[in-house]
Amino acid sequence: MSNAILTNLVTALAGKSIKVVDLTQPLHPKTPILALPEEFASSPGFSIETISEYDDRGPAWYWNKFACGEHTGTHFDAPIHWVTGKDHENNATDTIPVERFIGPAYVIDIVAEVEKDEDFLLTPAYIENWEKTHGKIAKDSWVLVRSGWSKRKDPKEFLNAREDGSHSPGFHPDAPTFLAEQRDVLGIGVETVGTDAGQAHTLDPMFPCHALMHGANKFGLASLTNLDQLPPTGAVVIAPPLKIVRGSGSPLRVLALVPSA
Repeated sequence: MSNAILTNLVTALAGKSIKVVDLTQPLHPKTPILALPEEFASSPGFSIETISEYDDRGPAWYWNKFACGEHTGTHFDAPIHWVTGKDHENNATDTIPVERFIGPAYVIDIVAEVEKDEDFLLTPAYIENWEKTHGKIAKDSWVLVRSGWSKRKDPKEFLNAREDGSHSPGFHPDAPTFLAEQRDVLGIGVETVGTDAGQAHTLDPMFPCHALMHGANKFGLASLTNLDQLPPTGAVVIAPPLKIVRGSGSPLRVLALVPSA
């Protein structure tokens, strides 16, 4: 391959004919996290503490220490995260081949449906109808679902929890298998706190996106934002997690390369 391709990319980025869109939510102590029932161990929230800040502890430098669960804020789900994906080879954040973190993006807009029904579930039929306009979803791509959920800045509104659990959009149980087997995608990305719908515990199978996508050795991206800045097709997503040994996932900075208008 000629190095002209990479040179052209750098030139396009410098000349603003390709823009970089940040799909990542800020990570801070108020970042909302999913709460599990009391009988299960829950992930901690994000915490940060200053080590030194140009003071007696370190006169010329500033740095912090932080702690959080692997699935906090905008984060990556590796196949090993779910019991169905535990036996795949190279299924953790440190062993997944790095080329699998980069792929074309297909952005499916369900904002209008979610405004009518916050528990809206994306079906294979809906995806196939979308493809009639935008083209068939390609192998080794990212499917990102734009729901408008990231516009909810209040953590309580974002989690939208009630007595029967959270309420947020997601995937119909048939959709993960359709995307994994019939489209062979890299993974899916959503604006909600996790890749499954808020009421996914009531579906069959329970938590179908986790169970079926990770069972097929595919990935998940959660708590994305700025999907309204991406076209339905034509963008490229770059989503490498931290290289945590045997990591089930990690917070990450998700970037999209988008051709300028």
